[in-house]
Amino acid sequence: QVHLVESGGGLVHYGGSLRLSCAASGFTFSSYYMNWYRQAPGKERELVALITGTGGSTIYADSVKGRFTISRDNAKNTVYLQMNSLKPEDTAVYYCNVRRLGRDYWGQGTQVTVSS
Repeated sequence: QVHLVESGGGLVHYGGSLRLSCAASGFTFSSYYMNWYRQAPGKERELVALITGTGGSTIYADSVKGRFTISRDNAKNTVYLQMNSLKPEDTAVYYCNVRRLGRDYWGQGTQVTVSS
């Protein structure tokens, strides 16, 4: 059974940093791309970043390029999102995601709030 658990969210001031973690279980972690999404109030859920199974390639939304870094530790079955230079518009619930056998799996989400 696929299980994703996010942690690391919180309240931070403009320009601050946070590191999100997502612990995964129930599948062969290193074989799958892992994704971070976010959803702000009243907005669609959007892809923030993704990383290939080996960690060799990453893709970022334009809005976070140069500020966020996705990484993974396959020995720990964990994917991370380092968020620097945070802005109020980064305020959202952040979700870890994996697509496996045509189905999307999500964690419960972690709230990130950036105050101005």
